[in-house]
Amino acid sequence: IIDQRSLSWIFVGGKGGVGKTTTSCCLSVQLAKTRRNVLIVSTDPAHNLSDAFGQKFDNTPKKVNGFDNLFCMEVDSSSTKWDVDAVAGPEAFNALEGGLGGIMKELMTSVPGIDEAMAFGELMKMVQEMNYETVVFDTAPTGHTLRLLSFPSTMETAIDKLLVLKNRFSGLLNQMSALMGPQGSQGIESMIEKLEQLKILISKVHNQIKNPDLTTFVCVCIPEFLSIYETERLVQELTKNDIDTHNVVVNQVLFPEKDVEDIIEWYNGARSSLPHEAQEIINKSIARKKMQDRYISQIFELYEDFHVVLMPLLDNEIRGTPALQSFSELLLTPSGPLSIEANK
Repeated sequence: IIDQRSLSWIFVGGKGGVGKTTTSCCLSVQLAKTRRNVLIVSTDPAHNLSDAFGQKFDNTPKKVNGFDNLFCMEVDSSSTKWDVDAVAGPEAFNALEGGLGGIMKELMTSVPGIDEAMAFGELMKMVQEMNYETVVFDTAPTGHTLRLLSFPSTMETAIDKLLVLKNRFSGLLNQMSALMGPQGSQGIESMIEKLEQLKILISKVHNQIKNPDLTTFVCVCIPEFLSIYETERLVQELTKNDIDTHNVVVNQVLFPEKDVEDIIEWYNGARSSLPHEAQEIINKSIARKKMQDRYISQIFELYEDFHVVLMPLLDNEIRGTPALQSFSELLLTPSGPLSIEANK
């Protein structure tokens, strides 16, 4: 990802609680070293970017402390309401007399999912206008993210249906325009023109999301059954929607550089000298390590064509810019040394 300079949008997602925000922040920190400017956007209603970096962010980009070219914003795309008047123009409906304006307005707002689709469209439009070289999206848990990425298709379908209706009733609309005079005719034409412009914008977003040179999706998981199951579902859905994904980050790995057999060999030699409580703790750790190793083997088998990175479980939380900068180095050199001070 770092070397693929053509990438404009990078989505980071997975099951809840697997470390998506930490991965997004670490990826953004590394990208900031090689890109002109980088924006990290949270689309999760339960925002965590402010907690991760230790500073307050809102729905406008703010520079991250310690960086000149890394910016952050938190946007809830599901609560950002769209106004149909802003899309079609209030004059379009006001000019339609006899209740037809209300019918047309109701028709436009009755398409399933159009509220969230339009909010997502507005977010993408806003991001495009900001002119950042690379944008990293810290997404909500899997289900919400898949729905979010399907919104361009939803919008294209909805607008196509509206334009088909316009063509089907073009004769009626022309007669009504003549009856309502210049103002009514201009209102209808304005509404149709803005819908067609909106379709062009949505198509542009849709094409960019499906272009592997411009957009990719990073899957984040932990070595447990439910997380891997969710990751496989996510990969299948992304593939079905023609969205590129070829990177998997596995977080919270116990001793990724050690082999469980070596640990067991050491433990068998030292067990007799250890107190009972220590034996219980080590037994649990070994059992956990065996379970994780089994699922990690499955991950490498499932995603043999992917770039898989194992990130270690640390003794402390990763919060604040210095900790994120140190931890982010492991995305590039997973087996390298790590020194992260605990937050005071």
